[in-house]
Amino acid sequence: MRLSDYTDYTLRVLMYCAQHRDRLVTIAEMAEVHGVSKNHLMKIVNDLARQGLLETTRGRGGGLRLLRAPADIRVGDVVRGAETDFRLVECFDPASDSCTLTPTCRLKNVLGRALKAYFAELDAVTLADIAMPGKTGKLSVAGGGVAGKVWPVKPAEW
Repeated sequence: MRLSDYTDYTLRVLMYCAQHRDRLVTIAEMAEVHGVSKNHLMKIVNDLARQGLLETTRGRGGGLRLLRAPADIRVGDVVRGAETDFRLVECFDPASDSCTLTPTCRLKNVLGRALKAYFAELDAVTLADIAMPGKTGKLSVAGGGVAGKVWPVKPAEW
């Protein structure tokens, strides 16, 4: 399974906000730190605000911040909110399932259990577990995450 770039950036926005709880952060600031377009981040920030995870303030001196404590935000919930499709194979959606093996196939159950275990792991982790407040060192997460991506974390923690 691969998470979309949208989910990747959603997690980065939340981690960055958790690292800077003492102040408002801006979309422009995060776009520069992460090398992502401001327009892309604006869409993510709007979605997170609609979900009740971020508070946004417009205008001069505005910015955004977390509405909830990082320890109260489960990574699994964030991923569920950001991703649009967890149908690993065609038969996960009965409305479009045309697989001739469905009546006797056991693969769907195996993949279903794997997806459940995947979310159990993500649900066991909070934003507080993955974001270290005040740490802004950059680290490439090759091997431990999305290869070639840069995350604002303290390298010694990885």
